[in-house]
Amino acid sequence: MLATFLTFAAELVEEEEPSKTLFYIMGVALACWAVLLFAVGMRATTFPGSAAAQRGVIGVSVLLVAGTMAASIVTA
Repeated sequence: MLATFLTFAAELVEEEEPSKTLFYIMGVALACWAVLLFAVGMRATTFPGSAAAQRGVIGVSVLLVAGTMAASIVTA
């Protein structure tokens, strides 16, 4: 009986965790995007230059944040 319990406990401990690589990649991409926006925004007085560019920046930002959030949920 004790051997069965120990075998069951060992199986529970050995459960494989999902790979967090996707979350790390998305997090690094989001951080790089933030640094890029900072660098460009600090150099240009009129950043982004047009309404279309503003929508593009917002769109990419939303996609990166949503992707990072989804990756954190999937790899949890």
